[in-house]
Amino acid sequence: MTSVLKRLDRGTLIACCLAVAAAQLCITVPSPINGEIQAAFGASGSQVAWVTSAFILPTAILELNFGVVGDLFGRKRLLVLGGLVLALGELLNALSQNVTMLWVGQALAGVGAAALFPSSLAVIAAATPDEKDRAKAVSTWALSISLASAMGPLSSGLLATVADFRWAFVPPVVLGLVVAVSSQFLVTDSKAPEGRALDWPGQITVAVGLTALLWGVIEGGERGWSSPAIVGALSLAAVALVAFVVAEKRAESPMFNLDLLKIPSFAAAAVVALAGMFGFIGTAYCVSIRLGAVMHLSPLRAGMPFVILQLVPLLLAPVLSRMLTRVEPRWLLMGGLLPMAAGQFWIAALPITTTSLAAFIGPVLLLGVGFICVVSSLTSAAVNAVPLHMTGMASGATSLVREFGQGLGPAVISTVAMSAASSALAGKLSGADAGMEAAAGPLAVVNAGSDSARAAAQTALAHGMSLGVVICGCASLLGALVTLLLVRRNTARATVTAPVQTASA
Repeated sequence: MTSVLKRLDRGTLIACCLAVAAAQLCITVPSPINGEIQAAFGASGSQVAWVTSAFILPTAILELNFGVVGDLFGRKRLLVLGGLVLALGELLNALSQNVTMLWVGQALAGVGAAALFPSSLAVIAAATPDEKDRAKAVSTWALSISLASAMGPLSSGLLATVADFRWAFVPPVVLGLVVAVSSQFLVTDSKAPEGRALDWPGQITVAVGLTALLWGVIEGGERGWSSPAIVGALSLAAVALVAFVVAEKRAESPMFNLDLLKIPSFAAAAVVALAGMFGFIGTAYCVSIRLGAVMHLSPLRAGMPFVILQLVPLLLAPVLSRMLTRVEPRWLLMGGLLPMAAGQFWIAALPITTTSLAAFIGPVLLLGVGFICVVSSLTSAAVNAVPLHMTGMASGATSLVREFGQGLGPAVISTVAMSAASSALAGKLSGADAGMEAAAGPLAVVNAGSDSARAAAQTALAHGMSLGVVICGCASLLGALVTLLLVRRNTARATVTAPVQTASA
């Protein structure tokens, strides 16, 4: 029998807010310290890109099925386990001696986050049958995400400025343990096993497909697109994703019902989620690299644009909560993607030597306003496009696509930026500098080359990163165009009748 709470108690709400705050904090912690990571480990551009992608990838591919696991076995257990796994991953990060160890820690923490995101929201949803109570509780839950997003870059930048950058991962360790303990003692458990089943074929094939695709994209720029490893990875990705489609067509309880893609507005919302988040996180990656690894600002100074960026959603959240009930999501999406594109093209036009915070305030504010409008309206746009019985799955699928876009952003933009920088450096270096560039890329030269080589590498990286941010701006414009042409509210909400299992949230 489904366990449903009559009223959400304060302890449960606090524990769930701590859980989602811990998961969100871990996403934003690396942004100000990418330069420190690159310098400490001599990492290439693609290796630094993996620091973010290694966390986001498992979060994206596991989140849907973790929602089912919570329904089957109890969400409280998943919150406790997720907190412990996240703390363990962040502890590996804090102790990392090389970039590979950092990747492993990030991936493990991402698994923990994948358990915390859906479980914390599902506990709140199960405990608030009254719509008004649920709206208030979910608003508090969302506010926790905004606070954590702002605190992540601030804490990591401050700690990495006064101590070794590894200390930036200590607060997430502590917070993960707090989540596990508070969930164990404060959360009133709930579950909903009726009609729920794990889709193992779908989970395995989508995990293999997305991981192989991301690896191929990140490594292709350095290894060469024709190398056997890259061709093999991209071929494996194609085969696995085709197998995912076949598995979902045959599954009795699919993690993703393919009939959703027959609804133009939902398919468009998925494209917008991918393009919008790709552009946003790709831009953040470029800003962190140019301020930290190229211009060698302290982590605290490098992190300030990200603090401002995350404070904007926090300040606008009360206004947007009212707008969501009065404005069609289509127009909010447009109102978010266009400012994002403007901010991205503005950043691309800034000279690489620009390091003052004042110069970044304008474009960062545009990015922040655009980001909160897009994120707030994306799920509504997707859910409003589908029949009522498919809203849960539509929400979960949109989250998967959105988070994969966040992982893909640094991957693609790193490949483009570093490839363009290497091409711009061709024939301009000699001797040890040329060997350093061939072995470790332009970032190594700008940090350890001769004076003339550093200047040349800085100019080349300016070109590469400007090109990368322009691509991010074009992605935002593409999202705006798709929104204008295809995103519509489904007034009938009954055009697809295939039976599905709704997501737990």
